[in-house]
Amino acid sequence: MDSTSVLAWYDRHARELPWRVSPADRRQGVRPDPYRVWLSEVMLQQTTVAAVKAYFVRFTTLWPTVQDLAATPLDNVLREWAGLGYYARARNLHACARAVVAEHGGAFPDSAAGLQSLPGIGAYTSAAIAAICFDERVAVLDGNLDRVLARYYALDVPVREAKDALRGALQLAVPARAGDFAQAMMDLGATICAPRAAMCLVCPLHDGCEARQQGEPTRFPVKPVKAERPVRRGHAFVMRDGGGDVYLQSRPGKGLLAGMTEVPTSDWGDDLGEPDFPAKGDWRRHGQVVHVFTHFRLELEVWSALVAPDGLNAGWWAPPEALKGEALPTLFRKVLAEAGLS
Repeated sequence: MDSTSVLAWYDRHARELPWRVSPADRRQGVRPDPYRVWLSEVMLQQTTVAAVKAYFVRFTTLWPTVQDLAATPLDNVLREWAGLGYYARARNLHACARAVVAEHGGAFPDSAAGLQSLPGIGAYTSAAIAAICFDERVAVLDGNLDRVLARYYALDVPVREAKDALRGALQLAVPARAGDFAQAMMDLGATICAPRAAMCLVCPLHDGCEARQQGEPTRFPVKPVKAERPVRRGHAFVMRDGGGDVYLQSRPGKGLLAGMTEVPTSDWGDDLGEPDFPAKGDWRRHGQVVHVFTHFRLELEVWSALVAPDGLNAGWWAPPEALKGEALPTLFRKVLAEAGLS
């Protein structure tokens, strides 16, 4: 793989991203901030650049340094994270910030091996931070690169069956400018060698790409056989008091959507069953909300009622205008919207 051509392309066409130091600035001696790179990489897991930008700017405005993030309560982080999904990332983010401050004096370790000792930082994220911030010559293999390499080698099996081989091949190509090379390959996958289009004529890997030589680059990567996603069903209960406030509560500290804010629900199971309403009231059914998690599809029947607040002591009552500031994941914002609350 011709890393020289890749870097020359990147020097001309690097994307401008709020967490990135441009190739020109790198040549002037500006170094990437590990805090900002780490934050962006955690946010970008399972999420697009377009969705992340606003969150990144808000986080770095509220908490400009890892010390600031470590010092804020977890509830604040969860509240600002709401809408990004995969909420374990937010809890790990906060735990990692605290570990960096408490165990490393506020400085991130400068190697992939050292970074993996921190909460929530795995093989990919550690490699990305180590390469981008410290130019460690380590292969950084994300979803975009999976696609680029699968096409470059015309990989005839799903990527997950050849991950180690692809990582080994990429490792051999990593140059001294490891950080710029990693970001260049990411940009190639995002802009040139995209999922549904391959602009081979302007790709710096054009000459060596086997899929291009075969004339069918978008045939790769080979898709794995998908297992059918199971369906779980349940009921969601939106309760309002006489003043119009909405009853909310926190989810358990462990498990799916841990620590986030919700309205009460039934258990989620294979069968819907009859609703077991949490309080007396004239309950009205609104409709169904569907939300797809990584491992299952959830279907919730949405109910609402005006109830007396007596006995509802496990949570709190929030006025409708305050809902925007609550740490409500997308699922429960859908539930509230179905019940007529934006």
